[in-house]
Amino acid sequence: MPRASLVLSVLMLALAGCGTPRAPGPGPGPGPISADVFRDEPLASAAGQEVAMYSLMLLRTGYRYGGKNPEAGLDCSGMVTHVYREAAGVALSGNAAELATRGRQVGLRELRAGDLLFFNTLGRPFSHVAIYLGRGEFIHAPNSRGRVRVDKLTSDYYARRFEMARTLLD
Repeated sequence: MPRASLVLSVLMLALAGCGTPRAPGPGPGPGPISADVFRDEPLASAAGQEVAMYSLMLLRTGYRYGGKNPEAGLDCSGMVTHVYREAAGVALSGNAAELATRGRQVGLRELRAGDLLFFNTLGRPFSHVAIYLGRGEFIHAPNSRGRVRVDKLTSDYYARRFEMARTLLD
């Protein structure tokens, strides 16, 4: 019977993936993020624009824990590594927490399209990563119950879980 419990536990972790838990609770983030923050945002570099545009081609791609290509499905870090490789020629690897160690940290008012956003969605730092699109919107592979989609940083759920942004495209 202990083996069955172990298998069930591993399966539940796999289904959670990079995802958004079903019952959101208070998170570590700054709380409400106003749309005013994004009013005069800086222009993206050509590489950042390319990353943002390429990522939009993945909208509605299915989620798959550990997924690294659109044909099989993507998780959050798989989406980011795939987009950066294809759109910017930047080779990345690792999960969201490992990606959070790369590049340079930027503030909300410095965000440009193509930057990476990190969230605490599973009760541990940097458990989710997304690509910033501009005007307070980001694209991500949220969880095993969803597909690649666009969300807003101003939404209460993501604002409370936002941890940091980093740029890899200076």
